[in-house]
Amino acid sequence: MNLNLGSKKILITGASRGIGLAIAESFLREGAKTCLVSRGSNALFENEEKLQDSYGLEKVFACKCDCADVESLNGLKNRIKDQWGCLNIVVVNVGDGRSVPDALPDHEQWQKTWNSNFESALQTARTFLPMLEKSQGVLLFVSSIAGMEAFGAPTDYSTAKSAIIALAKNMARKLASKNVRVNVIAPGNVYFKGSSWDEKIQKDKKQVDKIIKSSVPMNRFATPEEIADSVLFLCSDRASFITGTTLVVDGGQTVGVM
Repeated sequence: MNLNLGSKKILITGASRGIGLAIAESFLREGAKTCLVSRGSNALFENEEKLQDSYGLEKVFACKCDCADVESLNGLKNRIKDQWGCLNIVVVNVGDGRSVPDALPDHEQWQKTWNSNFESALQTARTFLPMLEKSQGVLLFVSSIAGMEAFGAPTDYSTAKSAIIALAKNMARKLASKNVRVNVIAPGNVYFKGSSWDEKIQKDKKQVDKIIKSSVPMNRFATPEEIADSVLFLCSDRASFITGTTLVVDGGQTVGVM
């Protein structure tokens, strides 16, 4: 299936590892140009170098950016304008599910989680929406099934991810007349090295195996590449009449509760 992504210019936040990195490489395999963004780590620039070796210097570059900070985002926007002049697709993948088990976390913890999971997404969308309107592009948020149902995930994290879904639906309705599509991917449990699930496995593999087998009908984790495949479809011309949707990619975990 030709996804017609070869001429597209893509911004991917949270792209130093895991889902974001898999999304970036999937777009590169389709011939697109990609900008990888994270708050800055050795992994970001190490992966930039690896991807440039595989796909070419002109196809990929990386930028350090705090997506909850407007000034930092404006710097990123100027860099992209200088590098490409336009932007076709923005994939908002910033987030962190680590928090506390309290029913209602204290103000400091709540604000920290809210900033990393919602405010970063909101400010990224606000910063790059004018460029997407100009190109009649695509905005895609990576949320979570924790934003759709109460699975026992941290309250602040789940609330932020739910807010992203509501934001996307409202934006989609109001931007449809401008031919800007807005969608959401809601992954279930995704495993990769360094993830929160990796940390849990190191502590108690038997308990994690029990959780997955009892809650996920397909009895396994998703891979970052499986999430990336769904992202590519929703961002492609093959999904040209899809906007305002939340695509669940969870191995059937929400089937019994939705």
